[in-house]
Amino acid sequence: MPSSSPSTYVTRHTRPEHPARRLVCFPHAGGAASFFRPWARYVDPSVELLAVQYPGRENRFREALIPTMNPLASAIADELLTLPPLPTVFFGHSMGAAVAYETLLRLQQAGAAAHIARLCVSGRSPDGAAGPAVQTDEELVEAVRCLGGTHAAVFDDPDLRELLMPAIRNDYHLIDSYRRRTDAPLLHADVHALTGDRDPRVTPEEAAGWSAVTSGSFAVTVLEGDHFYLVPAAERVTRLTMEPVEPLPV
Repeated sequence: MPSSSPSTYVTRHTRPEHPARRLVCFPHAGGAASFFRPWARYVDPSVELLAVQYPGRENRFREALIPTMNPLASAIADELLTLPPLPTVFFGHSMGAAVAYETLLRLQQAGAAAHIARLCVSGRSPDGAAGPAVQTDEELVEAVRCLGGTHAAVFDDPDLRELLMPAIRNDYHLIDSYRRRTDAPLLHADVHALTGDRDPRVTPEEAAGWSAVTSGSFAVTVLEGDHFYLVPAAERVTRLTMEPVEPLPV
């Protein structure tokens, strides 16, 4: 059965005896590594499926939350540097797209990203949507409900709400305050942007803006659905993430 590794930031959902490739998934705001557990049934048996576990949730519930991008992406990059190199794909959804991008930048700057073939960014434009500087808990709950990320009944339970709100509050602050560096070096990895055709946070045209962050090839895939299009389309998204894609015409 899938189990967590002894490491802090990495949860293993598959553990092939002789892995040929690796898929590293980065969750959305308020999300956790378990979000990607169902993908284990769709990846090729030779693929090592890993998911990043941010502090303050699931098995890291008692650990301090990290409220800004720089220390979070740096800590994840440091841990990924300890893994043996394999042909690798990064997949990040929503906030996770930005975290995956920033983590890959740090690995590239460390000279350790040659084996990372592709960055898949889902449900987010490269610069995101500008959010309010301060949001009340009620505003955050409404934002999450509108995106469909958590069933409304979860927030109707006072105990569950109390457990979830610190991570959600932290992550929304982190991504609302994050600004991509305009002078960041280009990625060498290919980039594949995925989005739902009814996502209220990003249009397909905005998702196409990720083409500006790479010197490699770029593609966009638009699937049916809202911000969390990837939940009902998990099998297709998993396969798209690991398969070669046709670049956009120049």
